[in-house]
Amino acid sequence: MNWKPELDELARREAFAREMGGADKVKRQHDQGRLTVRERIDKLIDANTFHEIGAVSGIGEYDEHGELKHVTPANCVFGRARIDGRTVVVVGDDFTVRGGSADASISAKPIMAEEMAHDFRLPIVRIIEGSGGGGSVKTIETKGAANLPGGIGGNRWYRYTTENMSLVPVVALGLGSVAGLGAARLAASHYSIMTNNSAMFVAGPPVVKRLGQDLGKQELGGADIQTRAGAIDHATETEEEAFACARRFLSYLPSSVYELPPTLPCSDDPERAEESLIKAVPRNRRQVYKMRPLIEAVVDKGSFFEVTGNFGRPVIVGLARLEGRVVLVLASDPYHYGGSWTADACQKVIRWVDFAETFHLPIVYLMDCPGFMIGLEAEKTATIRLGVRAMAAVNQSTVPWCTVIVRNSFGVAGVVHQPADRFSVRYAWPSAYWGSLPLEGGIEAAYRADIAAAEDPEAKLKEIEDRLNKLRSPFRSAEKFWVEEIIDPRKTRSLLCEFARLAEPLRTPGPATNMRIRP
Repeated sequence: MNWKPELDELARREAFAREMGGADKVKRQHDQGRLTVRERIDKLIDANTFHEIGAVSGIGEYDEHGELKHVTPANCVFGRARIDGRTVVVVGDDFTVRGGSADASISAKPIMAEEMAHDFRLPIVRIIEGSGGGGSVKTIETKGAANLPGGIGGNRWYRYTTENMSLVPVVALGLGSVAGLGAARLAASHYSIMTNNSAMFVAGPPVVKRLGQDLGKQELGGADIQTRAGAIDHATETEEEAFACARRFLSYLPSSVYELPPTLPCSDDPERAEESLIKAVPRNRRQVYKMRPLIEAVVDKGSFFEVTGNFGRPVIVGLARLEGRVVLVLASDPYHYGGSWTADACQKVIRWVDFAETFHLPIVYLMDCPGFMIGLEAEKTATIRLGVRAMAAVNQSTVPWCTVIVRNSFGVAGVVHQPADRFSVRYAWPSAYWGSLPLEGGIEAAYRADIAAAEDPEAKLKEIEDRLNKLRSPFRSAEKFWVEEIIDPRKTRSLLCEFARLAEPLRTPGPATNMRIRP
């Protein structure tokens, strides 16, 4: 006597799980250009490494003799797998079963996925399609009462969702229509991705229409809207591209805050000097230049991975390696408001400096910031308040920090190029230009009487500009030791690689202990 009948029954139930919502629903998913949740998991992870938990859970249908006829699986699929050889938690919505709605799920499954990531200190990847909230409108009738959001027994998931962001890397992919709690799960991540034909919103078009806004899914919450708003970090053409981005993002990070980011072997010479850097910055300060080629020139070749590129565009943010060691890169983009910090750029700095602090990433800042953005729109968006919050984020960081002043550093935003009152590494290029405020526009106000009294006001203005610009030379500041070092731009990579080596033993695994107070 053996247990083969029971094992046959188990295999039969597992087969029902693999059928998901049925052949017709799977076909509909494919016809709309989307993969099923199980296909998505297979493409995301290392081949044949998925260990599913709770595969046979769902709603069983029995005949009059109590014999099983069919099982409709719960529309949450989760388990552990490996990505690039490292164990991660993967949890995905099955849109083929009631459109991913929570009233066709078993609430313990997504909660358990978050618990496993939390307690075993594993990265978690959420594959989201659907609402995943308290259920549909019909749930009121089927349950006989209205769900109280966060009511008794209903808020445990929220604790793990937010707490995991302080402990493990969290990646979320929005692949299809994502609404309600599904949108919150997507946004509650360190890195979020959606495809260009997906959409995310707090409430979908039928609900919004009651407000008098008759909008399609893309008009309401398409990729362009959400990446510009900063709700989503990146948009891809295909799901396969989204999976590749998720894998690459995780490759820069430790499995939890109790570890350090992985250092990889590096074949790129740390002493490599890029001749292009000596002429990268134009002498004409009104002329813009491209910052991304500068970044690519100083980090390990091919290692720069930009994040949140469509939001807060005066500041470029990304992950990179220096001699195989991971750093977070901040850089100014002169093509957007000359690199001035707008309100959304300040939000971007706050978020990613906190991220670097969480995962022990040294920060490299390639600076060309003429100050905070000015004007009516800047005042309407509370740029100065968000700027002070960005200052707090930088000042309260404890990770090693290195700044290269490429060109401008002016005003209060100029102050925020390194943490206050602790040692950090700083270099300036010969193209650097700084002060409390730019001379342009200020000379006319400060020397109004002299200019007005001159026989040739334009010549007088030029004379004053030339005189002050000589005093503005970075070499004058270096004489007074107001800046530590002016360097040959071609030596930048060598010095940054040295910084990464110096920083390596200074990072301590574990949760950040400093209190982050944001004004």
